[in-house]
Amino acid sequence: MGKNLTRKILESHLAKPSAMNPGDEIYVKVDQTLTHDINAVMTYLAFEAIGLDRTQVETSVSYLDHNLLYLDNKTPDDHIYLQSVAKRYGVHVSRPGNGICHAVHVARFGVPGKLSMGGDSHTPHGGSIGMLCIGVGGMDVATAMTGVPMRLKMPQIIKVNLKGHLKPGCNAKEIILEMLRRVGIKGGLGKVFEYVGPGAAGLEVSERATITNMGAEMGATTSIFPGDEQVRRFMRAQGREDQYVEMLPDEDAEYDGEMEINLDELNPLIACPHQPDNVMPLKDAEKKKVQQVFIGSCTNASYSDIAKVALVLQGRHVNEDVSCTCAVSSKQVYKQLLRDGYMEMLIDAGVRVLETACGPCCAIGQSPATKGVAVRTSNRNFKGRAGNPTAEIYLVSPESAAATAILGTFATAEDILGADVAKLAEIHEPDVYPVDDSMIIKPLPEEEAKQVEVVKGPNIKFLPIPEQPTEHLCVPVSLKTVDNITTDDITPASAEFSSMRSNIPLMSQYCYHRYDPEFAARAKEMGQSIIIGGENYGQGSSREHAAINPMYLGVRAVIAKSIARIHKGNLINHGIIPMIFEDPADYDKIEQGDELEINGLLEQMQTKEVEIRDNTKGVTFKARLELSDSELEVISCGGQLRYLKKQLGKE
Repeated sequence: MGKNLTRKILESHLAKPSAMNPGDEIYVKVDQTLTHDINAVMTYLAFEAIGLDRTQVETSVSYLDHNLLYLDNKTPDDHIYLQSVAKRYGVHVSRPGNGICHAVHVARFGVPGKLSMGGDSHTPHGGSIGMLCIGVGGMDVATAMTGVPMRLKMPQIIKVNLKGHLKPGCNAKEIILEMLRRVGIKGGLGKVFEYVGPGAAGLEVSERATITNMGAEMGATTSIFPGDEQVRRFMRAQGREDQYVEMLPDEDAEYDGEMEINLDELNPLIACPHQPDNVMPLKDAEKKKVQQVFIGSCTNASYSDIAKVALVLQGRHVNEDVSCTCAVSSKQVYKQLLRDGYMEMLIDAGVRVLETACGPCCAIGQSPATKGVAVRTSNRNFKGRAGNPTAEIYLVSPESAAATAILGTFATAEDILGADVAKLAEIHEPDVYPVDDSMIIKPLPEEEAKQVEVVKGPNIKFLPIPEQPTEHLCVPVSLKTVDNITTDDITPASAEFSSMRSNIPLMSQYCYHRYDPEFAARAKEMGQSIIIGGENYGQGSSREHAAINPMYLGVRAVIAKSIARIHKGNLINHGIIPMIFEDPADYDKIEQGDELEINGLLEQMQTKEVEIRDNTKGVTFKARLELSDSELEVISCGGQLRYLKKQLGKE
């Protein structure tokens, strides 16, 4: 039998021979890395600490794109550091205003068949061009930059056969919302979704990017489309056709599972609060009064997305009770929309045009009103994700968002345009994009780069290094959480909090700030502690601060019913032992403040099963360490940085 595309790419990047059975630990060589500003400082502090003179992968790019709202000195200090450290170590810099990392990376750096790791959970955006792109924590990016082969659990490859065509007024957002409706926020764990079929062949790269980008919300390792004629056309339009490589699955390719979606049958969908898999037909949603509409984010701010929004709004106006804002994905796309008159349509309709940045998606500006209803084209609607825990966030397509902005309640493009909705099908991506890379700073020659001074402002503090685990652990439970705790719950989003992420002593004071405001002070007073988690602990953003801050506050282990993939990796990298209840019912027996004791921890860890006594309740329970041998070694060393320096012979 033939090979699927994912397997072909992984095989071509294997650093060690492997049978590549699902669940096997494999080691792969990485071609490209990317970071963005609010997570990157820790990445480059770690790379500095490793002691190499230059990134060892083909292409590393640092994007300054998330927090462009300078509230005080902190964020500009971060940007100056990131620009100087990039020059020192051979990293490209995409300057503020050039665009959102995923959109720019696919347009200007992505190549079919390459393997990329990025310090953002939506890195799989790059799967839109037949590239295997995996979101990881910042320490993993620093590790990849050393050229050391990266460990990866071999995923199951799921074939998603798309057939038919989207109706006018429907968007690729409908496809990924339908996927989320079917499989849920945990349904992609340990899986890669590979989209094929005639329906996939008919989707342009920008549409594919919406799907691969939001595949992160299913917990998937990544998602990918073939590197086919659609990708060739896209790269030709970018002036990079010479870098195009055809990347297709074999006709008789084997898969570990299969799904099918008939695009003809899809209608506008809406994800209701507070999870992106809480999906229903938009026409069936209760017609609530909407105060805010945000159009943009890496998920849905392409040329076609914004052009269709403009056509829905043309000759109409945003409802007087609605604040409608738009952030375009990149300077390149913005320029083309200006040339074609679409930006003027938006402005005439009363849309407020924001900076070309992530911004509102991660609560950097445009927070909803108290108990407000906000409709967004972004990828997450977790409670508090938009900056206000009292707000209700709904996710829809750009076409539906534009219609909602006009009527002031949930609506579709067809509700506004009627039969004229057919004209939306005439919108396509440009045959030629305006290419201008003047906002990308290229790496200096190595000898010149060595002379660069790395500039660290007063807000940039040290990278905390975890302690190695000890044989005996007897500590209290500092926090017991519910199911689906997100990294937003652990490390809040917003311009204010994002600007603190290079200062762990300061940021740690706000750990779990919205979920439990007393946590940081309580954990610090306890000295060392354990956190108890429910299902899917740590879902969402890849931000490793959700591991670093608890570690800095003395958290030594997390015992949960299940732990999200990227967050689990971050816990390992930063020396927090991730444990899974052997019997989920034991979760109910433990309370915050209980004293937990583990004797012979180091010895028990080697068996990957640990017996824990709750001294307060007088009961004993077991937890599993679902770790590979190498992950266990990382934990035993006291985190990835100690382990890596040991591997590289620096100690």
